[in-house]
Amino acid sequence: MSSTFEDLIPVVNKLQDLVFNTIGSDTIDLPQVIVVGSQSCGKSSVLENLVGKDFLPRGTGIVTRRPLILQLINIPYTRSPSPPIPTPFDSEVGAAANTSRATAVRQEEWAEFLHVPGRKYYDFTEVRREIENDTVRIAGNNKGINKTPINLKIFSPHVLNLTLVDLPGLTKIPIGDQPTDIEKQTRGLIAEYIMKPNSIILAVSPANVDLVNSESLKLARQVDPQGRRTIGVLTKLDLMDHGTNAIDILSGRVYPLKLGFIGVVNRSQQDIQVNKSLQESLQAEQDFFRSHPAYRNISYRCGTQYLAKSLNNTLMTHIREKLPDIKARLNTLMGQTQQELASYGEPQVTGSGHNGVLILQLMTKFATSFIASIDGTSSEVSLKELCGGARIYYIYSDVFGTQLSQIDPTANLSVLDIRTAIRNSTGPRPSLFVPELAFDLLVKPQIRLLDPPSQRCVELVYEELMKICHTCGGHELSRYPRLQSKIIEVVSDLLRERLGPTSKYVESLIAIQRAYINTKHPNFLGAAAAMSSILAGRQEKEKKARDAQRKLERLEVKKAVLNGENADGSSEQGSTHSQQSQSQPPPPVRQHQHSNRQSDDLTREFEQMSMSNSTQAAKSSNSSISGSGFSATNNGLLGTMGSINGEEGGVLSEREQLETELIRRLISSYFSIVRETIQDQVPKAVMHLLVNYSKESIQNRLVSELYKEVMFDELLQEDSAIAQERQKCEKMLRTYTEAARIINEVV
Repeated sequence: MSSTFEDLIPVVNKLQDLVFNTIGSDTIDLPQVIVVGSQSCGKSSVLENLVGKDFLPRGTGIVTRRPLILQLINIPYTRSPSPPIPTPFDSEVGAAANTSRATAVRQEEWAEFLHVPGRKYYDFTEVRREIENDTVRIAGNNKGINKTPINLKIFSPHVLNLTLVDLPGLTKIPIGDQPTDIEKQTRGLIAEYIMKPNSIILAVSPANVDLVNSESLKLARQVDPQGRRTIGVLTKLDLMDHGTNAIDILSGRVYPLKLGFIGVVNRSQQDIQVNKSLQESLQAEQDFFRSHPAYRNISYRCGTQYLAKSLNNTLMTHIREKLPDIKARLNTLMGQTQQELASYGEPQVTGSGHNGVLILQLMTKFATSFIASIDGTSSEVSLKELCGGARIYYIYSDVFGTQLSQIDPTANLSVLDIRTAIRNSTGPRPSLFVPELAFDLLVKPQIRLLDPPSQRCVELVYEELMKICHTCGGHELSRYPRLQSKIIEVVSDLLRERLGPTSKYVESLIAIQRAYINTKHPNFLGAAAAMSSILAGRQEKEKKARDAQRKLERLEVKKAVLNGENADGSSEQGSTHSQQSQSQPPPPVRQHQHSNRQSDDLTREFEQMSMSNSTQAAKSSNSSISGSGFSATNNGLLGTMGSINGEEGGVLSEREQLETELIRRLISSYFSIVRETIQDQVPKAVMHLLVNYSKESIQNRLVSELYKEVMFDELLQEDSAIAQERQKCEKMLRTYTEAARIINEVV
């Protein structure tokens, strides 16, 4: 094996340290061995056997509550005249160490934590205590788990280079003060690690439990269904029932895995209580496999030493296979980070001579974006709602137009109101014609109904311009919150200044229409045309009433005839019956029943028509004449003029009824003319006085208000959040660049 190949694991460890020191998480997806197993499966004992030290916390419930990233780093022996201390791993740490055993002693072994830089732990009891303390510091005291890992390095000449991640043990039932969803938390954390394609899964299962119930193998199969990156570890082989063994599992005949199963024997609880050393336990493990009748033939590929060697070789092979993917991943991350960094722009230097140019550029960009949003030429177009110029057009055409069309110009004028106005306009003398003064008095207040929707149109356009103001400028301007705030403030002041004159001008448009009533307008209906329409409608109504009356009379005649026939038929039938009662049965009475049904049908038809005409007449006599329509309902009022009570207890005369309807028709006609004019003039006024004025003035207003040298440094103070994000991106980019350099050193 080449030296370059042997250096792969240290290179990955170096990358791991670099990534966690700067970024805090493994964004590169580095190859590592993930240790998975249920509680009490012997997972901690396997790790301690690999290290050769007691350093992991022990106890009931979940002891491992944070991921433990464990880097085992092999260091060489140091020469000394003292005799060496033998260990079970001495045969596995390399030929050079073996040949120099006579003049070498075991170098000091120590541990280092990433969160305690610069300190070496020579006492592994302190290592266990620090793991417990840091777990409580991050995950709390309530037995809950936390995703933040603990990074631990162990330097020893008796370990092989390995990177292991110890995860919390799987549990199903919360015990004590464990969270109720502890199983869900644990499975989610484990899945987050083992689902990474560059990870190797070390699935630990106890041999004295049926393999089909192994939770670790179930989880591994979910992310590695082909078993290509899963290593099975069988613990507690010495605790199996007498006469049983796990040879079929270790041979791969029960649960096939590409990397196979490895059997180990850990220290028992009694061994731990009597402080049996790990060296003695490792020797006892070797003796167990060599002497067991079922395992003696495969003892060379069982035990902790073989597991360590297999993991070392597997991890190095895996790293070599994944190096191209890691390099590609790094290049992708570098490109993405570089792009994100560019989006934050260069940091602004206070007092720079380019500050004035930058402020001018940002103001120009804001003004251009504001105008483009109104004109519809902006590149940032919303796909979810109307905005900018499209929204303004919608206000003019739909909102404003609909509100105007819904106004009924005479809805608030009753018949009595119109009659009173007519009487008041004639004074003590009766008028020969419909008084024009009454029309003027009534139509002017109705024109004022156009004012509220017109003012609302102005307000809606103003609100849309304010909305455009708050969405312009883009990401670059958001870097400088003070400048952005000042720009919005200046433009808002400009819009508020224009709101008053625009509103007053629109108000004056309504006042102008009320100031002079042009009865000579070519579209105005006029008194003559209105009177002709009323009379024509009245004649049509009377004609319909006469036709209905004649139909009723014909029905009455027909009904009387049918009733007479029925009476005669009954007499004849009675006489015939008396004469023939002695000789034959009575004749059938079908004709008589048919005549009765026909008479009943006619009676019902007559009654329905009478009720219909009566109801229609009642409705016509009691209803007020409604606004702008020329319907038969308005005309029907003229046929029932005698039933409307006057203001002083009298009824409206025929002439008053005619005059009232005439005034109503004239108001509706003239109001339609004014409405059409206002619907045309108000949008034009708003565009000229508010929208276009703002577009033309925004650039000059921004420059005159903000382009002042004494304000440059204040306006260009960068947002602290953006500055932090830029620093984070710069840090990540340096990390990825350094990681790429480290990987490129490996041939």
